[in-house]
Amino acid sequence: MIGPQSGYTADTRIRWTEWLPWIAALAFFFLMPEYLSLGARILIFILFALSLDLILGYAGIVTLGHSAFFGLGAYTAGIVSAKLGIQDNFVQLVAAGAAAAALGALTGAIILRTRALTLLMLTLAITAILLELANKWTTMTGGADGLSGVVVAPILGLFKFDIFNKTAFLYCLAVLLVAWWVVRRLIYSPFGAMLTGIRENTVRMHAVGAPVYWRLVLVYTISATMAGIAGALLTQVNQFVGLNVLGLEPSGDLLVMLILGGVGRLYGAFVGPVVYLVAQDYLAKQYPEYWYFGIGVLLIVVVLFARGGILGLVDRWLAFLRPRSSARASAR
Repeated sequence: MIGPQSGYTADTRIRWTEWLPWIAALAFFFLMPEYLSLGARILIFILFALSLDLILGYAGIVTLGHSAFFGLGAYTAGIVSAKLGIQDNFVQLVAAGAAAAALGALTGAIILRTRALTLLMLTLAITAILLELANKWTTMTGGADGLSGVVVAPILGLFKFDIFNKTAFLYCLAVLLVAWWVVRRLIYSPFGAMLTGIRENTVRMHAVGAPVYWRLVLVYTISATMAGIAGALLTQVNQFVGLNVLGLEPSGDLLVMLILGGVGRLYGAFVGPVVYLVAQDYLAKQYPEYWYFGIGVLLIVVVLFARGGILGLVDRWLAFLRPRSSARASAR
């Protein structure tokens, strides 16, 4: 397991194993330059998965409409560039994050008063409304044809987006690093401990006087902001926005990614998208008509034999090996 699972701890130091994903990303950059386009997409979906894990894995908010914030962020960045002529990448990111945060705070204040199936259906309804708005508002979004003409200025005025996606990969990696640091600080804090308490026993948290509702609204808004920024990154990398960013498919795929990696484990959001997108890329090339079947089989295997996702399986392997190593040490 990479680092502790969740909750408040007095020891917030970053363990050496937590640097492994970043070392692997840099190694990927230098060793596999022909796959940097896929790599940038993986980094974007890691950020997207991290935003969902914050509310699903730690706060227990179940949603199938997280693509609403992802799509809103994508379209906001595209409109700021193509329609307003603002090419600065940081302005686009801030605008996308602010739009997603506003939607998250507004909708969260309403839907988080509900529970279970009602909450699930409301998240789907919000996504459907945004999808229809994007489809009909052709003057701003391009409708079914998508929004083209997106231009991103060189990063810091120095690094242009090139066809090899070197700048895009490092740019996405830098944004993900900042988001990871923020999320890690949140979950290893009293605020994170409160979220875990709300997930485990809401009644007890009410009994001790915790502001449960407003904490949920706050974390929902933070999660929406991160998802919006992930959507903006996708727009900047592709320099195009299509209606698919607002469909049910991104939300469903994202949930599958989290289940594969491990829900509520922080680094499950890193493992799941890598496994899912690499498997998708390979299967789509080898079996273009049946690649979804392969993904389904992979998901079934993980659910049946790797409870807690891939990281849960790693935990059990380590637990199995630990007594053996201890026994050898005692024998010596």
